[in-house]
Amino acid sequence: MGVVQPLVVVITGASSGIGRATALAFARRGAAVVLAARRSEALDGLVRECAGLGARALAVPTDVSDPAQVERLADEADAAYGHIDVWVNNAAVSAYGPFEDIPPHVLCRVVEVNLLGTLYGANAALRRFREQGAGLLVNVGSMGGEVGQPYSTPYAVTKFGIRGLSKSLTQECRDEPRIHVCTVMPSAVDTPFYHQAANYSGRALRPLPPVMPAERVAEAIIDLVARPRDVVVVGAAAWFMRLANALVPRVFDRQSPRYVLHTQFADEHEAPTEGNLFRPHPAWAQVSGGWLRRGRMATSLWRVPEARRVLGIGAFLAAGFLVWAVVSRRLFR
Repeated sequence: MGVVQPLVVVITGASSGIGRATALAFARRGAAVVLAARRSEALDGLVRECAGLGARALAVPTDVSDPAQVERLADEADAAYGHIDVWVNNAAVSAYGPFEDIPPHVLCRVVEVNLLGTLYGANAALRRFREQGAGLLVNVGSMGGEVGQPYSTPYAVTKFGIRGLSKSLTQECRDEPRIHVCTVMPSAVDTPFYHQAANYSGRALRPLPPVMPAERVAEAIIDLVARPRDVVVVGAAAWFMRLANALVPRVFDRQSPRYVLHTQFADEHEAPTEGNLFRPHPAWAQVSGGWLRRGRMATSLWRVPEARRVLGIGAFLAAGFLVWAVVSRRLFR
């Protein structure tokens, strides 16, 4: 899409990763960006980057798990720019490890940030969109919110919830043709997310390969301004997981935990940590987590045995379905 200068865009989780990439992408196109995260220093640096691109930018330090802070974020955006056109619910945390090994207070915190934070943001945004008669709400989900995500179960639970939120709000807004609710569902992304997550697995974390740059997700979000859609799946791996889960669900469920254990957890030991769940991490105020510089993170799914089994079965069934569809069309047209 071209210049989006009239737009005012609120982005949560803007200090790093997808949020930071999205802020910079909107800034390059002339939008005014309102940046929310817990780390004020990281936001100040991002404001300077956006200003260097010629964009107006406002930093509003926010913990999205606090509804009062989310409301203040919306109020400050309104006060600065007079309206809000796009609200991107992106802030998220995660906890990894066998479900029973993750402490209850950590489980609660993941839900508070990811799901309740998204609920609060959606509530603040939609009230203003209805007053304006227009607006775009983008909820950043995950393919784990459709097919499951073993060993990061609390994260998957919140992403399932976000998908339900988006679906329900789309139905509620059916009579508002200029209000759109969209969900972006990526596979693994090269961000600092894995460096900052809570970890109770006993092993070092890494993203599930193949990994894509955060800028790709940012471009998918920006594209929704011109072409709003209910769901946008980003990344070949996300499409593969969706296809495999639909065509061979039992095989997918059996192989998925093996694939995760084989690829997501490194051999290096790591002591249990709460990560950035309760206190923001002082480092990693950047888009990339450095994973794409590690060659193995760009590994094809075909090189992982567990993924290869599912992919082979899925491809076979998909080919069979296509043959059936072609033959049926010829027989019954």
